[in-house]
Amino acid sequence: MKRLQWPSWMPIDPYILLLLGTVGLAALLPARGTGADVASGASTAAIAFLFFLYGARLSTREAVEGLKHWRLHVTVLACTFVVFPLLGLAARGLEPVLLTHNLYTGLLFLTLVPSTIQSSIAFTSMARGNVPAAICAGSFSSLAGIVVTPLLAAALLGNSGGGFSADSLVKIVLQLLVPFLAGQVLRRWIGGFITRHKKVLGYVDRGSILLVVYTAFSEGMVQGIWHQVSAVRLAGLLAVEAVLLAVMLTLTWYGGRALGFHREDRIAIQFAGSKKSLASGLPMASVLFGAHASLAVLPLMLFHQMQLMVCAVIAKRRAHDPEAATTPVPPVAASRIAVGTAPRSD
Repeated sequence: MKRLQWPSWMPIDPYILLLLGTVGLAALLPARGTGADVASGASTAAIAFLFFLYGARLSTREAVEGLKHWRLHVTVLACTFVVFPLLGLAARGLEPVLLTHNLYTGLLFLTLVPSTIQSSIAFTSMARGNVPAAICAGSFSSLAGIVVTPLLAAALLGNSGGGFSADSLVKIVLQLLVPFLAGQVLRRWIGGFITRHKKVLGYVDRGSILLVVYTAFSEGMVQGIWHQVSAVRLAGLLAVEAVLLAVMLTLTWYGGRALGFHREDRIAIQFAGSKKSLASGLPMASVLFGAHASLAVLPLMLFHQMQLMVCAVIAKRRAHDPEAATTPVPPVAASRIAVGTAPRSD
């Protein structure tokens, strides 16, 4: 009997299952009292260490080399931090008919976070696009997001959902920016160690994010926030996010053509400019929203899985375009990224 397999073109990221399991654990056994204090302290330390590793991994030399393709990077940054937020603001008209205030706040926050790195590289490689450009574009977006996302949140969210304030900005600087800069400074001495132990440190990344999710959703359970969400509201949120993703995928592809980019560059623009980073967004939401972070990150978690599934289909089709037949497989990362495998969460 032939064994049934989940289609490779529709990846369900196993890490999403771990995230959902963590949410379930927080719902059944939320941290309370002293346990909540310990979890909060551990989450704060985990976030700082996470961004320290981000800083230590980013090669300054590669970033400087990537600046040579500045038009592409400016285009991706504009999609990530200008077009996305404008669409988020346009969705305000859906409140309160389709989305509750807290769900809309989470949706708007989703549009403010930086792009992904790993999945952008993976899909660009699958589609035979400009992989080095995708690497640099994702790195620049993540770096810019440490500063730009909090500033956009201050301007567009205000005190929505619990919480942006001058104190939040100070926390962002201390928990995210300072560790990141420390990682950059120490990269000269620890960069080799991090490269050699990349796989192990990847588990540290993911474990840190799971701790952040558990802490955020525990606080949400204690505060009773989840009683505000119904199945109808969740269905409405999914529909809105599907439209948002479709609009961005269309704009990045045809916009790249209108700007005169070649096919390989347009592929990198589409995959780097249409996605949002779960790894960057979750820690930022924890700092910005506090007890309200659980609802704030829900739209991001749903959008993350949606973008993986849709972009996997698009990447497969791009790889079989007539234009792709004469395009060599990109040398960077192609040997490490297998077609049909789901990229890691980022």
